[in-house]
Amino acid sequence: MKIKTMAINAVIAALYLAVSLLILPFGYGSIQFRISEMFNHLVVFNKKYLWGIVLGVFITNMFAPDKLDLLFGTFHSLISLSITIWICRFIKGKTQGMLANTIVFTFTMIIIAVELVIIMKAPLSVLWITWGTLALSEFAVMLIGIPLISALNKRIDFKRLIEN
Repeated sequence: MKIKTMAINAVIAALYLAVSLLILPFGYGSIQFRISEMFNHLVVFNKKYLWGIVLGVFITNMFAPDKLDLLFGTFHSLISLSITIWICRFIKGKTQGMLANTIVFTFTMIIIAVELVIIMKAPLSVLWITWGTLALSEFAVMLIGIPLISALNKRIDFKRLIEN
Protein backbone atom coordinates (compact mmCIF):
# COMPACT_ATOMS: atom_id res chain seq x y z
CA MET A 1 0.00 0.00 0.00
CA LYS A 2 1.40 3.37 -0.99
CA ILE A 3 1.95 6.27 1.42
CA LYS A 4 -0.84 8.38 -0.14
CA THR A 5 -3.32 5.51 0.20
CA MET A 6 -2.33 4.95 3.84
CA ALA A 7 -2.59 8.66 4.61
CA ILE A 8 -6.04 8.98 3.05
CA ASN A 9 -7.22 5.90 4.94
CA ALA A 10 -5.87 7.41 8.17
CA VAL A 11 -7.87 10.58 7.47
CA ILE A 12 -11.00 8.49 6.79
CA ALA A 13 -10.49 6.63 10.08
CA ALA A 14 -10.02 9.94 11.92
CA LEU A 15 -13.14 11.42 10.31
CA TYR A 16 -15.16 8.31 11.19
CA LEU A 17 -14.00 8.61 14.81
CA ALA A 18 -14.61 12.37 15.01
CA VAL A 19 -18.14 12.16 13.60
CA SER A 20 -18.91 9.18 15.88
CA LEU A 21 -17.71 11.03 18.97
CA LEU A 22 -19.93 14.01 18.11
CA ILE A 23 -23.02 11.87 18.61
CA LEU A 24 -21.46 9.45 21.12
CA PRO A 25 -24.51 8.41 23.14
CA PHE A 26 -26.54 7.70 19.99
CA GLY A 27 -23.90 5.51 18.34
CA TYR A 28 -24.37 2.47 20.56
CA GLY A 29 -27.26 0.31 21.72
CA SER A 30 -30.26 -1.34 20.07
CA ILE A 31 -31.30 1.90 18.37
CA GLN A 32 -28.23 3.66 17.08
CA PHE A 33 -27.77 6.57 14.75
CA ARG A 34 -24.06 6.42 14.06
CA ILE A 35 -23.92 9.11 11.39
CA SER A 36 -20.33 8.11 10.56
CA GLU A 37 -21.74 4.94 8.97
CA MET A 38 -22.31 7.02 5.84
CA PHE A 39 -18.55 6.69 5.23
CA ASN A 40 -19.28 3.04 4.37
CA HIS A 41 -20.42 4.32 0.99
CA LEU A 42 -16.84 5.25 0.07
CA VAL A 43 -16.07 1.63 -0.92
CA VAL A 44 -18.54 2.06 -3.78
CA PHE A 45 -16.08 4.57 -5.28
CA ASN A 46 -12.89 2.64 -4.49
CA LYS A 47 -12.38 -0.58 -2.54
CA LYS A 48 -9.19 0.78 -0.97
CA TYR A 49 -11.29 2.88 1.42
CA LEU A 50 -12.17 -0.35 3.24
CA TRP A 51 -9.14 -0.13 5.51
CA GLY A 52 -9.78 3.42 6.66
CA ILE A 53 -13.41 2.66 7.42
CA VAL A 54 -12.62 -0.56 9.31
CA LEU A 55 -9.87 1.18 11.29
CA GLY A 56 -12.28 4.02 12.12
CA VAL A 57 -14.88 1.52 13.33
CA PHE A 58 -12.29 -0.32 15.44
CA ILE A 59 -11.00 2.87 17.11
CA THR A 60 -14.54 4.18 17.63
CA ASN A 61 -15.58 0.91 19.26
CA MET A 62 -12.81 1.35 21.82
CA PHE A 63 -15.21 3.90 23.32
CA ALA A 64 -18.11 1.43 23.36
CA PRO A 65 -19.71 0.56 26.69
CA ASP A 66 -18.86 -3.11 26.06
CA LYS A 67 -15.59 -4.23 24.51
CA LEU A 68 -17.32 -7.02 22.55
CA ASP A 69 -18.13 -4.22 20.12
CA LEU A 70 -14.45 -4.18 19.10
CA LEU A 71 -14.85 -7.71 17.75
CA PHE A 72 -18.45 -7.72 16.50
CA GLY A 73 -18.53 -4.16 15.14
CA THR A 74 -15.23 -4.46 13.31
CA PHE A 75 -16.18 -7.89 11.94
CA HIS A 76 -19.57 -6.55 10.84
CA SER A 77 -17.96 -3.67 8.93
CA LEU A 78 -15.31 -5.86 7.32
CA ILE A 79 -17.86 -8.45 6.18
CA SER A 80 -20.42 -5.88 4.98
CA LEU A 81 -17.88 -3.78 3.10
CA SER A 82 -16.43 -6.90 1.47
CA ILE A 83 -19.89 -7.99 0.32
CA THR A 84 -20.53 -4.51 -1.07
CA ILE A 85 -17.22 -4.49 -2.94
CA TRP A 86 -18.12 -7.84 -4.50
CA ILE A 87 -21.68 -6.76 -5.41
CA CYS A 88 -20.46 -3.49 -6.95
CA ARG A 89 -18.54 -5.47 -9.55
CA PHE A 90 -21.95 -6.12 -11.11
CA ILE A 91 -23.49 -2.65 -10.62
CA LYS A 92 -22.77 0.25 -12.96
CA GLY A 93 -23.93 3.42 -11.20
CA LYS A 94 -22.61 4.83 -7.95
CA THR A 95 -26.08 5.62 -6.61
CA GLN A 96 -27.17 2.05 -7.29
CA GLY A 97 -24.00 0.84 -5.56
CA MET A 98 -24.76 2.97 -2.51
CA LEU A 99 -28.33 1.65 -2.45
CA ALA A 100 -26.96 -1.90 -2.56
CA ASN A 101 -24.52 -0.98 0.21
CA THR A 102 -27.42 0.34 2.29
CA ILE A 103 -29.27 -2.95 1.87
CA VAL A 104 -26.16 -5.01 2.71
CA PHE A 105 -25.51 -3.05 5.91
CA THR A 106 -29.19 -3.16 6.88
CA PHE A 107 -29.34 -6.95 6.65
CA THR A 108 -25.94 -7.63 8.21
CA MET A 109 -26.94 -5.70 11.33
CA ILE A 110 -27.94 -9.17 12.53
CA ILE A 111 -24.29 -9.46 13.61
CA ILE A 112 -24.67 -6.47 15.94
CA ALA A 113 -28.05 -7.77 17.13
CA VAL A 114 -26.39 -11.05 18.14
CA GLU A 115 -23.74 -9.07 20.01
CA LEU A 116 -26.33 -7.06 21.93
CA VAL A 117 -28.33 -10.18 22.85
CA ILE A 118 -25.12 -11.73 24.21
CA ILE A 119 -24.26 -8.58 26.16
CA MET A 120 -27.79 -8.23 27.59
CA LYS A 121 -28.00 -11.96 28.30
CA ALA A 122 -31.43 -11.69 26.71
CA PRO A 123 -33.49 -14.60 25.41
CA LEU A 124 -33.06 -15.45 21.75
CA SER A 125 -36.56 -14.13 21.02
CA VAL A 126 -35.23 -10.60 21.64
CA LEU A 127 -32.83 -11.05 18.71
CA TRP A 128 -35.45 -10.30 16.06
CA ILE A 129 -36.69 -7.13 17.74
CA THR A 130 -33.12 -5.95 18.27
CA TRP A 131 -32.24 -6.71 14.65
CA GLY A 132 -35.33 -4.81 13.52
CA THR A 133 -34.47 -1.64 15.46
CA LEU A 134 -30.82 -1.81 14.42
CA ALA A 135 -31.69 -2.47 10.78
CA LEU A 136 -34.16 0.41 10.71
CA SER A 137 -31.69 2.89 12.21
CA GLU A 138 -28.84 1.69 9.95
CA PHE A 139 -31.10 1.91 6.91
CA ALA A 140 -32.04 5.51 7.79
CA VAL A 141 -28.44 6.62 8.33
CA MET A 142 -27.15 4.92 5.19
CA LEU A 143 -30.03 6.27 3.09
CA ILE A 144 -29.41 9.82 4.35
CA GLY A 145 -25.73 9.30 3.55
CA ILE A 146 -26.33 8.67 -0.16
CA PRO A 147 -27.07 12.29 -1.17
CA LEU A 148 -24.41 13.59 1.25
CA ILE A 149 -21.66 11.35 -0.10
CA SER A 150 -22.84 12.02 -3.67
CA ALA A 151 -22.57 15.78 -3.09
CA LEU A 152 -19.12 15.39 -1.51
CA ASN A 153 -18.05 13.23 -4.44
CA LYS A 154 -18.84 16.05 -6.86
CA ARG A 155 -16.33 18.25 -5.01
CA ILE A 156 -13.71 15.67 -4.00
CA ASP A 157 -13.95 12.85 -6.62
CA PHE A 158 -13.49 9.85 -4.32
CA LYS A 159 -12.51 7.51 -7.13
CA ARG A 160 -9.46 9.58 -8.07
CA LEU A 161 -8.57 10.72 -4.54
CA ILE A 162 -7.14 7.38 -3.57
CA GLU A 163 -4.77 5.53 -5.86
CA ASN A 164 -6.15 2.83 -8.12
